[in-house]
Amino acid sequence: MPRVSEEHRAARRQQIVEAARRCFLREGFHRTSMQDVIAEAGLSVGAVYRYFPSKTDLINAIAEQAIGGAGRVLTELTRQDPPVPLLAVLDRVLAYVETQLADDGALRIAIQVWGEAQRDPALAAFVAETYAGFREHFTGLVRRAQRSGDLPADADPEATGAALFGLVPGWFIQRLLTGVPDRATYLTGVAALLRATPRPV
Repeated sequence: MPRVSEEHRAARRQQIVEAARRCFLREGFHRTSMQDVIAEAGLSVGAVYRYFPSKTDLINAIAEQAIGGAGRVLTELTRQDPPVPLLAVLDRVLAYVETQLADDGALRIAIQVWGEAQRDPALAAFVAETYAGFREHFTGLVRRAQRSGDLPADADPEATGAALFGLVPGWFIQRLLTGVPDRATYLTGVAALLRATPRPV
């Protein structure tokens, strides 16, 4: 019996992931069963479970594809010399996020995952690890900005990185729920905040 090629396995795996994505977008994560995914993929039970033993494994695979793209953007930004100004960093990250905002984009599933993570410990651990990794990327970018003089040397890198990272979901949640603001408008607002002079409380 001929061995199945790596290309065939990758294609079959992607076929299942795309079927799960359609099911999750149509019915929601909680209401979609593995049987629904199997029917959508048009494969046997064994074929699907061979690649994905659970619904959590499927959602992880979908998230990892989107995360991989964001990770590549952040890695590229951390390697650029001279360092990219922080507002331009945010612009580049939001430009990638914008590609995931469509009706079939990963961010609509991400919102469902956040809710499901409140009751599923394995999914909660995956989400926590994923977002901690993103936050570390932003902390590193903040440190580079300090070395280049784009940010005061006495700024707390971890606190500033966390705040910078928080601007990303802050934007796409507004876009998903209300359709606005567009990326340029949001960045204009962030730039204004960065120029604001702090006053004593």
